[in-house]
Amino acid sequence: MKEKIRAFLALTLWRDYRFLLGLWLLLAVIAGLMKQHSHNNFLIFRGVFWHTWNGTSLYAEYPAEYWDINHYGPLFSLVIAPFAVVPEWLGLVLWCLALSLFLYLAVRRSLLSDYQQVFVLLFCAHELLTALYMQQFNIAIAAIILLSFFLIEKERDSSAAFFIVLGTLVKLYGVVGLAFFFFSKHKARFVLSLIGWSLVLFAAPMLISSPEYVTGQYVEWVSDLAGKNAENLFADHQNISLLGMVRKISGCATYSDLWIIVPGLLLFGYPYLRFSQYQYMAFRQTLLASVLMFVVLFSTGSESSGYIIALTGVVIWYTAAPWQRTGWDVALLVFAFILTSLSPSDLFPKAVRQAWVQPYALKALPVCLIWIKLCVELFYRDYAGKVVR
Repeated sequence: MKEKIRAFLALTLWRDYRFLLGLWLLLAVIAGLMKQHSHNNFLIFRGVFWHTWNGTSLYAEYPAEYWDINHYGPLFSLVIAPFAVVPEWLGLVLWCLALSLFLYLAVRRSLLSDYQQVFVLLFCAHELLTALYMQQFNIAIAAIILLSFFLIEKERDSSAAFFIVLGTLVKLYGVVGLAFFFFSKHKARFVLSLIGWSLVLFAAPMLISSPEYVTGQYVEWVSDLAGKNAENLFADHQNISLLGMVRKISGCATYSDLWIIVPGLLLFGYPYLRFSQYQYMAFRQTLLASVLMFVVLFSTGSESSGYIIALTGVVIWYTAAPWQRTGWDVALLVFAFILTSLSPSDLFPKAVRQAWVQPYALKALPVCLIWIKLCVELFYRDYAGKVVR
């Protein structure tokens, strides 16, 4: 089966990056145009800029503008600014294009092989469309995590630190880029860059507001995130994660998620003790894949659109191994594409989606199984087949 996949990816059309770029940009345009009358998330994002500009709370309700509330940090006001100052319809299309192009460029500028890049761009195209329909910043988070890893690999620690801080101050998820600290050859420079960029980016929204306003909004943001965590536990379209799957299947609200998070952290952290494997690119890429899946599986804020992050990790897990993948690995890959990627779409049986997938957060199941298998592989497998350093 792996040979058939390679043969499929070897077709000239699929290996033509102009075609792949065109596909990803076309998906962005389609999403931007189709959601012209249903783009609440973009209205929330757009509002972050204007509320910062006007000095009003970023975390209050504005029912006259949109439903729900903003959960992104004050720095997001500058990220969304170019798309907020143009007409709404145009801003939406440009926002979708920017998200799609950002992740595409992150994949293309990475140290992934051509085979891996093509696999990511094709396998994740449908999941990209799902995220684009929701206008979600999760697409950019996937790019930020990839860039954090590969910039450290290229010894561009200051640039890596910039993206880690950017992702953290916008949506917290970017903080997982710190997991790549151990691969840095310039740890002191990396730490100093993190401190420097934290100061700069923390203060950056003051360019369009004031120090008092920005400081106050960061305090509000912390409070907002704490409240959101409690709201997410049984929400239909939130907590689509390992944490949510266990809680929704069990129906229990009394236990602490730490009973799952702590063992998960131990599984996640143990491979970092295999120092002799650090020299192998395949090992480091597999840890990257683990990070991309972990951040989605162990967050109560995970939603369907966040799986563009996790599925990028799934592809890297599958393609990074220096050994021959088994039929079980292929089955897991197919399972992830069908249940994780297709389940939110009309290509999946609606009755099954409404009765089982959504109520029990089963979109997380294939990624969970793959992540556990990945952890087991990292415990004992030898990644000596690919040495790049």
